[in-house]
Parts: sequence; C-alpha cells; structure tokens
Amino acid sequence: MADATTTRAPDGATGVLVLANGEVVWGRGFGSEGQAVGEVCFHTAMTGYQEIMTDPSFAGQIITFTFPHIGNVGANPDDVEADGPHALGMIVREDVTQPSNFRAVENLDGWMRRHKRVGLAGIDTRALTRRIRIGGAPTGVIAHAADGLFNIDSLLAMARRWPGLEGMDLAREVSTETHYGWEGGIWRLGFGYDAHDGDQDRPHVVAIDYGSKRNIFRNLALAGAKVSVVPATATFDQIMALQPDGFFLSNGPGDPAATGDYAVPVIRQMLDTGKPLFGICLGHQLLALAVGARTTKMFQGHRGANHPVKRLEDGAVEITSMNHGFAVERDSLPPTARETHVSLFDGSNAGLALDDRPAFSVQYHPEASPGPQDSLYLFERFVGQLKSAA
Repeated sequence: MADATTTRAPDGATGVLVLANGEVVWGRGFGSEGQAVGEVCFHTAMTGYQEIMTDPSFAGQIITFTFPHIGNVGANPDDVEADGPHALGMIVREDVTQPSNFRAVENLDGWMRRHKRVGLAGIDTRALTRRIRIGGAPTGVIAHAADGLFNIDSLLAMARRWPGLEGMDLAREVSTETHYGWEGGIWRLGFGYDAHDGDQDRPHVVAIDYGSKRNIFRNLALAGAKVSVVPATATFDQIMALQPDGFFLSNGPGDPAATGDYAVPVIRQMLDTGKPLFGICLGHQLLALAVGARTTKMFQGHRGANHPVKRLEDGAVEITSMNHGFAVERDSLPPTARETHVSLFDGSNAGLALDDRPAFSVQYHPEASPGPQDSLYLFERFVGQLKSAA
C-alpha cells in the first residue's frame, strides 16, 4: 500500500527516470527491479547493444539508445566485451520483445534480469537525446518497480548526491586484478572464437587494462602479437619483468586526469624505454597527459558507431565507433606531439603521434569495425613497429 513517501506511477507505468534537475519521465520497466544512478548519455549505434552494455568504458553511465528496436536479436554468450555488463542500465523507445535471430539463446529482458541491470522502455528517446544535446549529459536515476510504487523524493535526492564522472577514477574498479596471457582469437560464423596460432616468434605486447574490450586483444593477436594483460595499477617494474617488446594502453571509464595520478608516471617510464606504444580511447588521453597535455570533460560526449574521423596525413575519412566523455585539448599538446586525426562531427582531437618516440594513439575504437573495417590498419601499424624494433 502506498504511503506518504511513495507515488503511484500513472497509467500503469512500472519504471521512471528522475533527473537531478527534478525532471520526471515515466515508462515501463524491464530487466531487474531496483534503481541505478549515473550519467545519462545517448548512443547512436543500430546494432551491438550487448557489446555496448558490457564495455567497461560505460561504467557509471545509463545508456539511452537512439535506435528504437533494441533487443530484437536477443542475447548470446559471444557478443560481449567483458564477463558481464558495466553500464548501469538502458533506456529504450520500444518494449523489448522476443528475439528473432538464430544466434539468440535468451531474450534481452532475461539477460538484464540475470545481470541485475535496470531497463526502461516506452520513453521518447528522441526528446531525451535532444535534451542531452542541448543541456549536456545529466545525472539521473532509473528505477523499476513491478507494483508501480516509487519514492520520487528519495530518487531525486539520490541523483543530486551523485558526484558525477569528473574527478572519478573508475579504471581500477573495472580492471583485471591479475596478470594473464590473452589466448582468444577472432569470431567466425559457425565456428565461434578461434584460438590464435600460438606465441612463437610473435612480438610481445604488455597491455595495461584500464577497462579494456576483449576485441582489442583479439585484433592485436590477429595482427601478429603475443598479448599479456596487466592491471591498471601495475608498476613499471612489474610490466618490464614480462620482457615486453612494446606497450598497449587500453580504453576505460572515468576521468583520465584522476586515473592519470597513478598511470601517467608509469607511462612516462614506458616512453623512456624507446619501445613502441599504442593507446586507444582512455589510453589516448593518458598518453596525452603523460607528455604534458590536458584533457577536459565534453558537453555531451561521443558515443556511436557512425562517427567520421579525418586522417590528417592523407585526408582519408574513417567511419569509426566512439565512446568517450572526455577529450584531449589540442592546444595543450607539446611541440613533440603531432595531431593525426580529427572528428568531423565537432572538430575535436581524435588522434596523436609523438615525433621523438615510437608512440601513437587514437580516441576512437578501431577494433569495433562498425560495418567498414576502416581502422584495422592501426593494429597492423603497431605490430609492424614492434617487429621493426626487434
């Protein structure tokens, strides 16, 4: 029975979004009952919702999908980037229906329940996306209660107490806790994931896991590297004890400046070895910080599988996947750091290379291959540097 502290949802709604500014949006809950608080962002990809939800870079975030038919291919154990979801929840337009895909082993609603993630359907996601584009990514709470009873005041207070991603180090929370060797290969229809051809005569990359996606390691292995993965907090001595031929800085969540407190000194030592180094997303931002540049919180961020990026060396345009809420300030790059890629959406920095060290990085995700495989050359370029330096 409702009391003075609870509100019964209108029209049989079983879910609600409460923003820190007091806005309340009613919908239909799915997945797990409960609530989650974080930054509300939007993602423009038409496919890959399982990969997106399990990407550790989305820790601390609630994803609004702009594509209306989320859940139509169900869920399976292959299309994941980590052991479970890291995004806090999802907001979608249409109700999640039974899947229609031969690879599905369960529906999205059941997958969300099993992983204790809250979903909210029946939302005007175009209006919410427009609100984020105009006002920036807000803090919010999504809640699901089958009985339709909600304590709106409590949810609003929860949203207002959440400190936001700026200044938050999330990398150590999602990183691996132990060192391990990567053994997975590329997925093929009818075969699943292959094991790569072994590590004999392969250059050895030590990957620092700030919240990495599995497909990055698969593509490093496909390009010809042996990959060892270490925690975000690994020391330089621990990394060098593995006798690497080069280093990889992974993607990850949170504020790069906060993660940089412990990551940047180690990266500077890695750069001093003269060995090749490659970074993606958060790794790109951390490399920039290591050479003296600055990062800043973006107004709405870049999240989608259709982001055009211009490669400055030849003017070619790559269609890329992006997921970041912070950006490198190009005006802060030192003379030894050269901008290599630029976003054609807003002109923000999307890549850099050092002129005095064999190190480069990109802000986007070349491993995602959103239809075209425009950016896979970056893995081949990096492994080529490793072989040349051997």
